[in-house]
Amino acid sequence: MSDHGYHRPVLLQESVDGLAIKPDGVYVDVTFGGGGHSREILKRLEKGKLIAFDQDPDAASNAPADPRFTLVPQNFRFLANWVRYAGHRQVDGILADLGVSSHQFDAPERGFSIRFDSPLDMRMDKSRKRSASEVVNDTPAELLESIFRTFGEIPQARRLVRQIIEKRPVTTTGELLDAIRSMAPRGKEHKFFAQVFQALRIEVNDELEALDELLTQAAGLLRPGGRLVVISYHSLEDRMVKEFMRSGNTRGILNKDFYGNLIRPLDPLSGKAITPSEAEQTLNSRARSAKLRIAVRNNQPDE
Repeated sequence: MSDHGYHRPVLLQESVDGLAIKPDGVYVDVTFGGGGHSREILKRLEKGKLIAFDQDPDAASNAPADPRFTLVPQNFRFLANWVRYAGHRQVDGILADLGVSSHQFDAPERGFSIRFDSPLDMRMDKSRKRSASEVVNDTPAELLESIFRTFGEIPQARRLVRQIIEKRPVTTTGELLDAIRSMAPRGKEHKFFAQVFQALRIEVNDELEALDELLTQAAGLLRPGGRLVVISYHSLEDRMVKEFMRSGNTRGILNKDFYGNLIRPLDPLSGKAITPSEAEQTLNSRARSAKLRIAVRNNQPDE
């Protein structure tokens, strides 16, 4: 399957350039998907190695037949264990393209998109027990409100939950949209529905906790001078990535030594995120919200 049939890679050249690839280096693509970023990395390797992760079984069909390449069918939160199992104590670069692939959005049965009336699922890893339908129908009102307020940044989360509870059981994307349609601000319906679906997807897949674990493990795996490259698509992810690169933790807490020097494992290459060109945004609507951040592992010892 081609990249464009499965997923058009976002900020392809900028992100792979950001890895500053050494031909004999060891690199990790923690979000393999359609394999676009991985194939570009492989083009720049000679004797180097590339390890890729993807928890979605559908991604395996895109794996290149290349002896330098290994695909791990796991969530990237298991990064450190699998990289060390593959025989590498440290690596030269780690790339993450966060969010949902175009393939997952375009597959009606996955339940990620508002375009189809399909089962309310949203599991990136199909073996996970809890689907979005179970979250909507089985979660107590107070906790469901917190999910929509925190992960969807929806100010009227309490009213939203009341609307949903009145329509329970909600088992399809169409039923969910019908339950909340009256709350959508006029002219901003698509954005509102996207926020609701985003909140459920983050909860179902434990995305932010997994991202926190990824960032912490990545800092420990990178050798000095190694690069961490992350593409994010919404403010919650981007804020975590920015804070981790700036302070060494996703909460933005600054730790300093006795002399007032900042203690952090990574040095961001710039304070401002790289965004796609207008041309790329025109070709790929998914690129519009993308933000790319790059950091370099410094020589500070791990705590």
